[in-house]
Amino acid sequence: MTSKTKQAPELPDFLTEGADGSLTIALQRGLTINGAKLQSITMREPCVSDQLAADVGTDAQREVSLISNLAGLMPADIHGLKMRDYSRVQVALGFFYG
Repeated sequence: MTSKTKQAPELPDFLTEGADGSLTIALQRGLTINGAKLQSITMREPCVSDQLAADVGTDAQREVSLISNLAGLMPADIHGLKMRDYSRVQVALGFFYG
């Protein structure tokens, strides 16, 4: 019998993985928070308690809640992302679930 090792999918060029498992997302449009323009967002790797804490509301509300928690931002900040940047954040979130 041969064993096949499942390789982790390659990260897109707009994602950078930190030593702690966090992912930094390079934004195309950026995000302005309190007058400061962010060109990237870093999300820490979620744990089960993060998933449980975000388990309220619609699917979209749960996703925004989880993303804002992992990035240390307010949900209203995530609401301000342009869709092409939000799509990148969704891709990053998907990598956490392997």
